[in-house]
Amino acid sequence: MITVYTDGACVGNPGPGGWAWAVAPEGAPSGSGGERQSTNQRMEIRAAYEAMRSLVGELTIVSDSTYVVNCFNKKWYLNWQRNGWRNSQRQPVANQDLWKPMVAIYDPKIHTFQWVKGHSGNRMNDLVDQLAVAASKGPFDVAAAEHEPESPPTLF
Repeated sequence: MITVYTDGACVGNPGPGGWAWAVAPEGAPSGSGGERQSTNQRMEIRAAYEAMRSLVGELTIVSDSTYVVNCFNKKWYLNWQRNGWRNSQRQPVANQDLWKPMVAIYDPKIHTFQWVKGHSGNRMNDLVDQLAVAASKGPFDVAAAEHEPESPPTLF
């Protein structure tokens, strides 16, 4: 079982954003990146998605985002799929370009999600926070820019 910590950061919301993941207990391997225009929620989702894409085997994904953790632990994604990717208010689920491929690779037999309180002195959570903040400063690669939304993203 691999334990990976994830975090997202945004300078302004929306604004330049960064995401990061790192494997406990030493912080390696790790990954990070960012988008010129993003939201904090988007970066939290992206961090978990990139960790899932990058690491093979049983994963415990630790995040300080209740939104990301609850999506899987409370199975929100099942209702979103049933409702044509609309939320309980019948509005389109934000950040579907990240949620859909993340849900597609999610396997409850090998992926578990755990919440950690942010900015509470957890060494690994602090590390991925620092990496995400650094990534929010750029440089931003061309491939990431191609996937950025053309209009300002929503906050959720």
